[in-house]
Amino acid sequence: MVGNTSCMINHLSPSVFFLYIGEDVKPFTPEKTKEIVMSLQQPAVFCNMVGNWPALHWNVNYLSAVLEGKTIQFRLGLKTVDLVPQFETSCSYVEATLEEFLAWSCGHPSCPSGPFSCYDYSKYWAYADYKYIARIFEDKPEIFQDVRWSDFGFPGRNGKESTLWIGSEGANTPCHLDSYGCNLVLQVQGRKRWHLFPPGDTSFLYPTRIPYEESSIFSKVNIANPDLKRFPEFRNSTAHVVTLSPGQVLLVPRHWWHYVESIDPVTVSINSWIELDADHEARVEEAITRMLVCAIKSAENPSDGDLWLNPTEVEATSHEINLQYLNKAVSAYLKRQETSVSGQARSSSTGAKQRTNASCKRKRREVGCEPGSCTLLTQQCDFPTLKAEELQEIPFGPHLIQVLPQSQKTSVMGAVTIESDGGDLLHKNEGGHFGKLHCRRERLLMSNDCETAAHQMDSDCGPCTSQTALSTNDLLDCLVNPRVISLVAQLLLERMRV
Repeated sequence: MVGNTSCMINHLSPSVFFLYIGEDVKPFTPEKTKEIVMSLQQPAVFCNMVGNWPALHWNVNYLSAVLEGKTIQFRLGLKTVDLVPQFETSCSYVEATLEEFLAWSCGHPSCPSGPFSCYDYSKYWAYADYKYIARIFEDKPEIFQDVRWSDFGFPGRNGKESTLWIGSEGANTPCHLDSYGCNLVLQVQGRKRWHLFPPGDTSFLYPTRIPYEESSIFSKVNIANPDLKRFPEFRNSTAHVVTLSPGQVLLVPRHWWHYVESIDPVTVSINSWIELDADHEARVEEAITRMLVCAIKSAENPSDGDLWLNPTEVEATSHEINLQYLNKAVSAYLKRQETSVSGQARSSSTGAKQRTNASCKRKRREVGCEPGSCTLLTQQCDFPTLKAEELQEIPFGPHLIQVLPQSQKTSVMGAVTIESDGGDLLHKNEGGHFGKLHCRRERLLMSNDCETAAHQMDSDCGPCTSQTALSTNDLLDCLVNPRVISLVAQLLLERMRV
């Protein structure tokens, strides 16, 4: 648990802002904190802002007692670092209690018939990621008040608008950017290491929409072991690295890429996405992307076995439904533009509106957001956009230290040096090709029995030195590239204005 001591600066790389204050006094008012959150374009770590939050007691032991044997889904992946990112489509999944997870993650012998019995802790990690607190604790709504985002200037926002992440050592999220909003992340138990890259590095990270997940753009690069022969431009990327400790809150600005890994035996985090005005146009782009990906991939032979749809997406929606999403997104964007031009006053933000307008990121259907009624596509955002002169008033100084991004980039030989906790090294790769898009040497098949991870060779996993035929995924990679989708969205919106 975090105490009354000040933040430990040795956990932070010089490539992030650092908010520092001593004693147990909040350094910023909610109004000032919101101003900082909505205006900063670099990652930042807030300290001594959550010392009185009951959520700081949400370690796995406490949560296990609260859930009283309720099971949740865990994603399992290999600790072995490969050249290919370990996407969610290549993981196994089990249903387990937190008590079973804790026994497994601590190395205790598992019951032969237990959910983790097939997975050697020395070889696998487990992650209960992206769990909506509103759904997990639907029978205990009083616990929502343990999370108090009102201290950050968002009254009414609490655990109901937040998600929970519980992982073992090595559990990670593939490098990606979120299409919507900015992100506030509270670390509760254990430490996580974040590798963040600015939006300007997008082309260096080789974005892809396969596997497809609404509002998440993945990188083809495995940040922990980059294949610089296949992705040479990754050398030009600039990593911002921070090790987040309990009691600290990380701000991930809009469209910042991030790869996140648990570095302690057990980690617990809570996050909430903050909606932004720019989300209106992003929703148009996401609707276009969904329509194209679903239309083209659904036309393929389903027996091909291409795991293109991320497990977080329940199913490939129909063309008719996707067209409804697109029209709602365009209508919301145009309505917002009309409101802005006419100078109409924005309505004040309320807790009820925030709950209605809570991010539908990823699992849109999980929170009951259907195509015909998704208020996210029609609600207006009312967060202020600071002018240049107002940005000058941000209190950089002892409590908010601005540090330029680290200038060191990947060397010609492919090694990346990261300053964090005494130094971290992403090792260079000397050989091997990815194969065609998403060729995986080892694919972990989802299984309900005790088979060990099945190894499946894709039919197109041969050497890539002489690729002679383009696949559907090759076409999609170009067609739904973020730069292309942005241009299509602009042309579409111009058409609607005529």
